[in-house]
Amino acid sequence: MQGSSMSRDMLGGRTDGQSALDELVGLLDLEPLEVNLFRGLSPQVGRQRVFGGQVLGQALVAAVRTVDEPRTAHSLHAYFLLGGDPDIPILYEVERTRDGGSFSTRRVKAIQHGRVIFTMSVSFQKHEEGYEHALDMPDVPAPEALPSALELMERLTDAMPDNMRSYLQRAQPVDLRPVDVSRYLARAPQPPQQSIWLKANGTLPDDPSLHQCVLAYASDFTLLDTALIAHGKLLFDEDVQLASLDHALWLHRPFRADEWLLYVQDSPSASGARGFCRGSFFTRNGRLVASAAQEGLIRKRQTDFVVK
Repeated sequence: MQGSSMSRDMLGGRTDGQSALDELVGLLDLEPLEVNLFRGLSPQVGRQRVFGGQVLGQALVAAVRTVDEPRTAHSLHAYFLLGGDPDIPILYEVERTRDGGSFSTRRVKAIQHGRVIFTMSVSFQKHEEGYEHALDMPDVPAPEALPSALELMERLTDAMPDNMRSYLQRAQPVDLRPVDVSRYLARAPQPPQQSIWLKANGTLPDDPSLHQCVLAYASDFTLLDTALIAHGKLLFDEDVQLASLDHALWLHRPFRADEWLLYVQDSPSASGARGFCRGSFFTRNGRLVASAAQEGLIRKRQTDFVVK
């Protein structure tokens, strides 16, 4: 769920970032087939399986489209059961579990080849006033002070695996800027924590639900990778097998996914070939807007080629 010289329009700060974002928005615009039944497609970019964040985002879209009242998603809990096939559409079946006075609950199943590959429960709530408090955002450099994908690749081209370099060459719908890149320079184990600025690589429509779906998509990018920092490994290493097992996202406050958000992540535990990771999303002014948690499969893969 998973280096060479090139023009600036191919990477971070690239002019085709909006095109990549528009493609993502198109992927999230599911085709309605019947009441509570939708169909989603996958990008044809050579993946062996569907990116987990895509399924999260599309499943949330399916759930949103069955909630008639002006209620906003506040939490989702998902399980990845089987790897998705990127060559065929995914069917999303929504169960309207409950519509109460304040909350609505939906259950979504993603289906391929006649089998359920993913399940998710989503809870929606109407706006209410109440007590307010939140964690403080850590003090980190601003995103503009950090290297773009292009600058990062130019700086680390000799250190990164070929498949990571190939990934960075493709225009991405989300701009990611790590606060600390030292783990790419030296493979020594470090405390399993990282902070990454991210935002949609262009402008999104003024639809709060769409911004939530884009954040759900982006929340799966680097979270499980955080567990590897303690072992001096990268998610692109050939001798590591990673797969998301479950994913939870809590949406605390309104935000825009096309404005910079700081994704602060840590991994309290890894054991039994599983890693557990947590994340918090902050706006530039330090407002906590969302929290995430994920457990994933982390296996040592036997291979004749080991990245050193």
